[in-house]
Amino acid sequence: MKRILTVIGARPQFIKAAAVSRAISATKGVNEILVHTGQHYDANMSDIFFQEMGIPTPAYQLDISGGSHGQMTGRMLEQLEAIMLKEQPDAVLVYGDTNSTMAGALAAAKLNIPLAHVEAGLRSFNCRMPEEVNRVLTDHCASLLLTPTDTATQNLAEEGITGDQVVQVGDVMYDAALFFGRLAGEHSNLLETSGVDVGRFVLATIHRQENTDDPERLRAVFEGLEKVARTLPVVVPLHPRTKGRLEDAGMLNLTDNLKTVAPLGYIEMVAHERAAAVIVTDSGGVQKEAFFYGVPCVTLRDETEWVELVEAGWNRLVPPLNAAIIAQAVSQAVGTKGQNVTPYGAGDASERIVSTLLRFLRK
Repeated sequence: MKRILTVIGARPQFIKAAAVSRAISATKGVNEILVHTGQHYDANMSDIFFQEMGIPTPAYQLDISGGSHGQMTGRMLEQLEAIMLKEQPDAVLVYGDTNSTMAGALAAAKLNIPLAHVEAGLRSFNCRMPEEVNRVLTDHCASLLLTPTDTATQNLAEEGITGDQVVQVGDVMYDAALFFGRLAGEHSNLLETSGVDVGRFVLATIHRQENTDDPERLRAVFEGLEKVARTLPVVVPLHPRTKGRLEDAGMLNLTDNLKTVAPLGYIEMVAHERAAAVIVTDSGGVQKEAFFYGVPCVTLRDETEWVELVEAGWNRLVPPLNAAIIAQAVSQAVGTKGQNVTPYGAGDASERIVSTLLRFLRK
C-alpha cells in the first residue's frame, strides 16, 4: 500500500484536490493522508468547499493563517515536517503556488521524500509575485513535475528540467469544471444570492496582493468596476483581504454601486461563472473556469500564466492602472467568443496524475 501525503490550504487547491482525491479513492493500492494548513480560514472559503465537493476530512488541520509570508510559511514548514516524520509517506503531493505549496515542498525535500507538483511549469515571469517565487522553487524541489499544458512543459525545459520526471497530464481544473459544472446546472436557484439574471451581469473577483496592497491599483480596479455597473450589474464576492484593504484605504464607498456578497461556495460560484456575461478577475483559476464555461474574461494583472487563453481571444489582459481602460475592456468583452481550442487535455488529468505517481513510486 502506497501512502501519499497531500498538502492543501487555499481555495484553488480544494478544487483540484476534490478531483484528484476522488481518483485516489477509486484506485487500489494507494492511501491518501490529507493535510489542510488552514491558509484560507474563512468558512465560505474552506469549510463549505469540503462539504460541497466531497473532499475527504483532513487527517490534520493546522489552522495556520495570517501573518507575513515568512511567518506563515515558517509555521507551516515546522508542523508539516513533524507530520511527515510521523506518517513516513511514500510521496508528498502539492498543488499550485501558495505558501502551503512552498512549505510542503521544502519539508518534503529536506526529508528526502519524493515530491510531486501538480501544475508544474507555470510561469508569470514576475518575481515580485509571491506565487511566482513559490512555483519556481517548488518545481526545482520536485521529483515528479505534472504539467498542465505544452507551454508549462516548455517552460521547464528552458530551465533545464526535462526527462521522465516531467509528465504532461492536462489540467485537473478541467476535470473539476466538467464534474461540478454539471452539478451546478442541476440547480436553478443559485443566482438568488446576488439577485441577477443569466447573461446580464459581470462577475468580478479581486484578491491578489499586487492589486489589493497597492492603493492606486485598488482604486483603479474598483472605480473601473463602478463605471461598468452604470450599465450592467457587477457582482463581487468580496475576498476578506480585499475588503480589509478597501477599509484601510478609506475606499469601501467604491463598492456602494456594486453587488458585493460574501465569498461564495464553490457550486454557487460555478453557477455565477456559467451565467455571467463577462468575468473580471486577478485569479489564475477563475481565468480558466471562465474559458471552460465559454465566458469572456478580463484579467486585471500585468501578466498571466495562461497565455494560451489570451492568444485564443478568450482572455483580455489589462494592467489595473486606469479605471476608464478597465471599464472599456469589460464593455468590449461582452458578447465575444474566442477560438475553438483545447489546450488543457481531455478532462482525465486526475486519473493520469494518480497513475503517473504510482508508476513513479514503483520504480
